[in-house]
Amino acid sequence: MTTSLTGYESPGARISSTTYRRALAVTFSSLLVAAMFLGFLGTSRSSAATTTKHSGTVNVLYAGSFLDLMQQKLDPAFHNATGYTVSGISAGSSALASEISGGTVVGDVFISASPAVDATLQSAASGSWVTTYKEFARSPLVLGYNPASRFAKALKTKPWYDVVDLPGFLLGRTDPATDPKGVLAVDALTGVALSHDVPALAPLASSTSNIFQETSLVGELQAGQLDAGFFYAVEAAAAHINTVPLVGTSLAGQYTVAILKNAPHTAAARAFVKFLLGKSGQKILRANGVTPIIPVQAFTTSSIITTTTTLP
Repeated sequence: MTTSLTGYESPGARISSTTYRRALAVTFSSLLVAAMFLGFLGTSRSSAATTTKHSGTVNVLYAGSFLDLMQQKLDPAFHNATGYTVSGISAGSSALASEISGGTVVGDVFISASPAVDATLQSAASGSWVTTYKEFARSPLVLGYNPASRFAKALKTKPWYDVVDLPGFLLGRTDPATDPKGVLAVDALTGVALSHDVPALAPLASSTSNIFQETSLVGELQAGQLDAGFFYAVEAAAAHINTVPLVGTSLAGQYTVAILKNAPHTAAARAFVKFLLGKSGQKILRANGVTPIIPVQAFTTSSIITTTTTLP
């Protein structure tokens, strides 16, 4: 009997070379499909591992000028990136610091519009609520105005300090005792009163009839209760408020972030700060009237340190 070199013998049957080749092809294809499936499964598992989302909240106590930016931009983007959700309180930075030191509010992260406010929370007398805070961005102080105001045309064509002291002009600002922006507004009025010889601005700086809470000043302007008010560019951009630059000044809000002592949600707090200081957070800030500081400046209780965006 002659044995074929292209086939093989089995009991009771002989398989042709064509059938043999087909069998090999089918076997190879099956193995290839199985390998591809296993590879896809491994990739899917790896991808799922790298995109794991968290749940829960991070309590952020933040400056009122960040209200719209936080709610409309930062919170949704942070949630999509991590799964965490921002929950917190928005108010004047100084007012929030007082509540933190007094133990009347509990938070994970504090965002202030002034480093001086954080410095008060570093003191032992205030409870040492902040060990390190980071200055991460600036937003210039501007004059926002109501386009329906009878003074709108004058504001667009003349220096602001020649308009705000006109009879009947309603100028709003925040309380310097509770909000750093109120301090800057007073500085702008008193400074320009001297440097540009406009003594009528001084009474505006000391008046208490035009003071509003930071979170309500935008609404007062938009409702037509004011002709203009002092805002940071970030809140003016978020609320679509028309602005003119404060010629004669170069004042700006200096935004800081810190993780508070005894933060109830430490992991979520670190994730939020990392997001805020990272590329995604910086992109959102730039698009909304805020200029990121790169690298961020870290302030400890004993020294000033230049750092990267890596968390301590």
